[in-house]
Amino acid sequence: MKLRAAGVALVLMVAACSAPDEVREAPAEAVLPLPQNVQDPAEVPSAAPAPSCVPRASLRPTGALPRPGRMPSNTAMARIAQRGRLIVGIDQNAYLFGFRDPQTGDLAGFEIDLAREIAEAMLGDRGAVQFRAITTADRIPVLERKEVDLVIRTMTMTCERWQKVSFSTEYLSSRQRLLVRRGEGIKEFADLAKRKVCATRGSTSIIKIAAQPSKPIPVSTDSTLDCLVLLQQGQVDAVSTIDVLLAGLAAQDPATEVIGTPVSDEPAGVGVSKDSPELVRFVNAVLERNRADGTWQRSYDRWLASRIGPARPPAAVYRD
Repeated sequence: MKLRAAGVALVLMVAACSAPDEVREAPAEAVLPLPQNVQDPAEVPSAAPAPSCVPRASLRPTGALPRPGRMPSNTAMARIAQRGRLIVGIDQNAYLFGFRDPQTGDLAGFEIDLAREIAEAMLGDRGAVQFRAITTADRIPVLERKEVDLVIRTMTMTCERWQKVSFSTEYLSSRQRLLVRRGEGIKEFADLAKRKVCATRGSTSIIKIAAQPSKPIPVSTDSTLDCLVLLQQGQVDAVSTIDVLLAGLAAQDPATEVIGTPVSDEPAGVGVSKDSPELVRFVNAVLERNRADGTWQRSYDRWLASRIGPARPPAAVYRD
């Protein structure tokens, strides 16, 4: 990570980013430098007429899963099997979802578990995954350029995004809320009139922030963890993204809390190229199996239940 500004003392080292050996408190009069790639105010995409669809509706699996390593010919899965590894775009700085375990140095988290389950189903080896760390804004471009096979990075399924990429069925439900410093009296977006709220560039969160009646000022970064740094520095008044990611930030900094009425519904799906409908169906078959055999539940309970409460797997919705 490139976000370590002097004076930031509260981000715990559970994510894959470097930190100084010793952190000193900055003098009160010091102006703390911003993390790189901050837009203040953020560029907000212009609102376009939304296409009509059912965002959660994906492609139904066809029959039983093929045996690992024996994928149907002339399919994306066969090409991946021939390559010998699955390439997945992920976030390596999202505690609980995709982060470097400080004890082992390995990537771990709820979304890392899912990537390994898909690799095992396709290749017979949970370790046959090449993880590629990408930003929020990278998620669709890397699929369009076919630089990755899948994106598993809490990507919200929307009708606009369905025009560019395809999605699996929903693997995690979430809603957009707020992360604030404790004791500052902020409870809702209504308390943030003309105050700065941070989210990642290329996210649906930026658009939702700009649309709030209280007119907060959206600020964008490449990483949600960068937003936490800005909050700790006092350079923004809140972070706003999906509540499951905010829970990971709050776990790293007990001086913060997740608050506010949800302002959106954010179903997360695995991103897949529009050119590979057979891969969408394969991933959905893996998700069906994970829901049925308890794999999803075990992973959720390990990583998320203690932070955001109990949940059951989201039901699959199909369009065909």
